Amino acid sequence: MSINKKQKLRTQDPYLEREKLRYKEPLPSREYILQILKKQGIPTAEKVLRSLLGIKKKEYETFGRRLSAMIREGQIFRNRKDDLCVMEKLDLIKGKVQGHADGYGFLIPDDDSKDLFLSAKEMHKVLHGDHVLVRESGLDRRGRREGVVVEVLENANKKMVGRLHIDHGILYVVAEDKRVSQDILVPREHALKAKAGQVVMVEIIQQPNKHTQPIGHIVEILGDYSAPGMEIDIALRKHDLPCQFPPVVEKSVDQFSRRILKKQHPDRKDICHLPLVTIDSETARDFDDAVYCEADGKGYRLYVAIADVSHYVKPADSIDQEAFNRGNSVYFPRRVIPMLPEVLSNDLCSLNPNKNRLCMVCEINFKANGEVVDYRFYAAIMRSHARLTYNKVAAMLDNPVGKEAKQYAKLLPHIQLMYKLFKALLKARTKRGAIDFETTETQMVFNDQGKIERIEPVQRNEAHRLIEECMLAANVCAADFLQKNEQTTLYRIHESPSSDKLEALRNFLKEFGIPLGGRNKPSAKNYAQTLLKIKDRPDAQLLQTVMLRSLQQAQYSPETSGHFGLAYDSYTHFTSPIRRYPDLLIHRAIKALLKGEKYNPGDWRELGKHCSKTERRADEATRDVESWLKCFYMQDRIGECFDGVISSVTGFGLFVALDNVYVEGLVHISELPSDYFHFDATKHTLLGERSGKQFRLGDRLYVKLVRVNMETSKIDFVLADATKKDVKIRRRRGKKPL
Repeated sequence: MSINKKQKLRTQDPYLEREKLRYKEPLPSREYILQILKKQGIPTAEKVLRSLLGIKKKEYETFGRRLSAMIREGQIFRNRKDDLCVMEKLDLIKGKVQGHADGYGFLIPDDDSKDLFLSAKEMHKVLHGDHVLVRESGLDRRGRREGVVVEVLENANKKMVGRLHIDHGILYVVAEDKRVSQDILVPREHALKAKAGQVVMVEIIQQPNKHTQPIGHIVEILGDYSAPGMEIDIALRKHDLPCQFPPVVEKSVDQFSRRILKKQHPDRKDICHLPLVTIDSETARDFDDAVYCEADGKGYRLYVAIADVSHYVKPADSIDQEAFNRGNSVYFPRRVIPMLPEVLSNDLCSLNPNKNRLCMVCEINFKANGEVVDYRFYAAIMRSHARLTYNKVAAMLDNPVGKEAKQYAKLLPHIQLMYKLFKALLKARTKRGAIDFETTETQMVFNDQGKIERIEPVQRNEAHRLIEECMLAANVCAADFLQKNEQTTLYRIHESPSSDKLEALRNFLKEFGIPLGGRNKPSAKNYAQTLLKIKDRPDAQLLQTVMLRSLQQAQYSPETSGHFGLAYDSYTHFTSPIRRYPDLLIHRAIKALLKGEKYNPGDWRELGKHCSKTERRADEATRDVESWLKCFYMQDRIGECFDGVISSVTGFGLFVALDNVYVEGLVHISELPSDYFHFDATKHTLLGERSGKQFRLGDRLYVKLVRVNMETSKIDFVLADATKKDVKIRRRRGKKPL
């Protein structure tokens, strides 16, 4: 082919104009490269492809980078001859590796098709999280699709946190993430003189393959495993949570004035005279929201003032980029990893009492029955008149002549009026059919030495629910405002239960003679009605737990498919921009609309995925820390017996949640009475083949603590003899055993 023909072929790229806008010297687009490779019909050498597309010698390097990116994303593939192949023609499946602590794993395909099982042999070639190409090799003995790893497209793990072990002079690190089942070998000269048992950060310099284990260099020694706060340091690194603000961010916050003067913001509405108050927990340090309610004819006018973070954090600046990376604040016991620097989160953006603060206001007018008449959004300057707590507000409402009520006498009428509004909103919530599960949240109480003294339930009172309803109202108005003005945004969506989970739930409820309305598409109201019917039953907790587990996880998306649990057609997050990045995006979108503009931060779908991912990451990290702390709390109680309830049933045993201790552990199937036990996922039971003995979700058990594994954060129980428990009780009471 002549040079002119090659150049002409290159100009036929249908995406040439797009590439010209992006690059000064545009290369052939990815789509066109794929088109040419498909047209060839056979694997093609890179030099042949360069020749076909008229790639000049000076373009070789950048063209090579484009091909490498296409390989990483699984669009093309290099075979053993180094020829380029189109992925679609190879019957290979692209996806992410999900490891298991027992050595095997799964491929989670990118196209959402069914998972493939990866044997321990295949997992030896990869690590958890790697992006790979897999060929389906058939079915394993359990009938699952099985795969063979063909190529690693992208290694997910560059650094890992783990404990150093030394065995016969060989140094290796066991990863804290138990989904990574391979040990990482460490040359002695690259161990930084770390001692066996210490927690370290290891940088992987050689990824695993079918012949060798991964090899790494220790780059940081964190210290002893049991050192105070080590569990958080481990979680931060295990989940790759940013915990130090870059110097450029610290420098950026220094520019902000610590004083907020009204004359500097003439375009904002001055609402400093309104007796707005913050209502939070005793330990809260960042105050996102303040509220005030007044009578409006026969109805109510509610002001929900939210910290105006978007005034300080501008799109794409250094603070914004770091906030995006974090996605949200992470709340560990005794420590917070904030989304924003402390100057903003605890000072300038925190609605501290008796200080001028910039805010975004959602002003809502309600009818007497709690129905929204209208609302409006605007930027304002405010001044919190008091920093109240949930307990103080509950006490004020419970006793209008008590100590707290007298202390805040000027605010009491407004609080009482807001409580009346809350009661109306609660009725509207019930009428709407929102689901209200009764769950127990717990908090850890620490002593002066930083050790857990006890774990206790968090008592939710009317003040908690009052603020929750006010925030829900503002969030719904924000979603409605954005939707009416056709502004693309991030909605908080909670989809209805999947068909398979719904079928399993119906089959389970049928065993108890309990119906669930709505046929194939039950609404939140159907769930709420069923919960109402079962609330007085002795097995209500069991039934509620199974219903709760049938629901999907909430996430962020530009498509408004509604919020199933709250029974809203449209819902978003507007009320916590200090600690949630989606709320910051919502503020920017609302501000743009108020100026008659539209806000476009980029690909909203990808933003939603990212924010959902950082939220899950934070949940996993806090769960890890809490599990470790609970193990540390229980390790001195080995041999003690406890009452508990079966909180989960699996094929390998029973998880038991202890009464009044709020700790969960496993009774392994091998510890059950001698029999062959079979797992019934639909009925949530283990059933003995010979004895007919049944263990079901919600059953009460008396168990003995026999093992606490600090490395894996696992607690093991065995069944204890309840008759001996009765003997102990009678002896304590001075009575003879029965």
